[in-house]
Amino acid sequence: MKFLDLAKVYIRSGAGGAGCVSFRREKYIEFGGPDGGDGGNGGSVWAETVEGLNTLIDFRYQQHFFAENGRPGMGSQRTGRSGEDIVLRVPVGTEILEEDGETLIADMTVPGERVLLARGGNGGWGNLHFKSATNQAPRRANPGQEAVERTIRLRLKLIADVGLVGLPNAGKSTFLAATSNARPKVADYPFTTLHPNLGVVGVDGREFVVADIPGLIEGAHEGRGLGDTFLGHVERCSVLLHLIDGTSGTLIEDYQTIIGELEAYGGVLAQKPRVTVLNKIDALDDEERTFLREELEAAAGTPVMLMSGVSGEGVPEVLRALRACIDQHRASQAAESNEAEPWRP
Repeated sequence: MKFLDLAKVYIRSGAGGAGCVSFRREKYIEFGGPDGGDGGNGGSVWAETVEGLNTLIDFRYQQHFFAENGRPGMGSQRTGRSGEDIVLRVPVGTEILEEDGETLIADMTVPGERVLLARGGNGGWGNLHFKSATNQAPRRANPGQEAVERTIRLRLKLIADVGLVGLPNAGKSTFLAATSNARPKVADYPFTTLHPNLGVVGVDGREFVVADIPGLIEGAHEGRGLGDTFLGHVERCSVLLHLIDGTSGTLIEDYQTIIGELEAYGGVLAQKPRVTVLNKIDALDDEERTFLREELEAAAGTPVMLMSGVSGEGVPEVLRALRACIDQHRASQAAESNEAEPWRP
């Protein structure tokens, strides 16, 4: 299935049906009076998150969604049928934006969540509603309320616990393939990964989700390479796993390039917890490992772990470090939610 994380959609709710002007006309009934029914309500447009989706590819082939109009009222006090609602089924983690692409309408992060995007128009009143002691034969009825038409944008941000970042060919896809059942493309040339991949990783009987995004290069925030388009998929992560190619001759420059791109992207991404890992140590001897690790720790100011996605050396230790960061993040979120909720007797 092709991965698509941006979509432009045109929606329109249903218009309300018009009220009816009608009078009761039956034999032997001299004063039948008005009996025009009301029009039916128009259908609404909803968005609903469903499980099992991880792409917006459905909106690549259908961009227009129109709810059904309400039917007009009829005589004998018959109300018109209401229009059917229409539901846009989107993956969990979808942001709904206005047409400008900046104004947020809803951020849907919970399965089964529903958001009203366009409310259907109310049906008009029939002349039965306008009868009174002084107006016993009203000949007026209301038209139905007009439909709501708007253009929205859908942006998918994958929900994962760990986000993989690094330069192209840093070993991100190899790590994901070695630790999960995901099968991303792995090759010895840059930009092998062209779209995000998700994998479920397990360690010590516990599982978490890892997101692999295409590699970043210097100037990605200016659109170079694949740009920073896919960085939004790691915004929701609890921790970032920063992989650095140990066989690169520009180790420090590689590290600073990724940090610079994260800071240029803005938001909370640069402040997220990071686990820095020197990868591909299977190609290094003990002396080179020690030297490069000390050099990278001096530049980063944080501890650096050693790992090889190919041989599996150091992988369990890295997974346990990620698991600890995830637990800490969830505990802090739970504490904040408990403080935000007021006490109720």
